[in-house]
Amino acid sequence: MDSPVKRTVRVTIYNQNYSLLSEGDPADIEQVAQSVDELMTSIATRAGNIDSTRTAVLACLHLADRLRSLERELAEVRQSLDSKARHFTLLLDQAIE
Repeated sequence: MDSPVKRTVRVTIYNQNYSLLSEGDPADIEQVAQSVDELMTSIATRAGNIDSTRTAVLACLHLADRLRSLERELAEVRQSLDSKARHFTLLLDQAIE
């Protein structure tokens, strides 16, 4: 089995250049990097004169909070889907009988 081709993608996040390896579409990495850059810039603008480390930590906290919220939403959707699947299974069983 062939291993995926890794490409180097150059991005700039908060005025720092990074070379990242990507196995997928480099445009995906570029979009993620742009999103992180915009978030860090927004945080720095609102927070005033804070250093890049604090800006990065605040960005990480923001992204972790978003991830946790999305994980909760996904769990709720899965639970709802499971419940509906059980309900439809009962309805099908009743229709077959």
